Amino acid sequence: QVQLVESGGGLVQAGGSLKLSCEASGRTFSNYDMAWFRQGPGKDREFVAHISWSGGSTRYADSVKGRCTISRDNAQNTVYLQMNSLKPEDTAVYYCAAPGSRYLSSAYYNTKTYNYWGRGSQVTVPS
Repeated sequence: QVQLVESGGGLVQAGGSLKLSCEASGRTFSNYDMAWFRQGPGKDREFVAHISWSGGSTRYADSVKGRCTISRDNAQNTVYLQMNSLKPEDTAVYYCAAPGSRYLSSAYYNTKTYNYWGRGSQVTVPS
């Protein structure tokens, strides 16, 4: 059973930084891509960042490009999301996601690609 547990959320002032972590268990972590999504109040869940199984390839939503960095430590079974220059519109619950297979069934930015989700970590940036 794959389990994903996020941590590191909280309240941060605009312009500040935060680093989210997601620890995975239940299968060989290094074999699979990983991603972060978020869901703001009253909004649909949206793609934030994706990282390949090796960490050699990363992709970002336009809204966070240049401000966020996704990384992974396969020895620690953990994926990270470093967020800088945070804005009020970054306020959301952030979810870690993992696909069901090594080869993505659909686009990396599509929620349907991911079979496993963490419970989420709240990030609040007051205006």
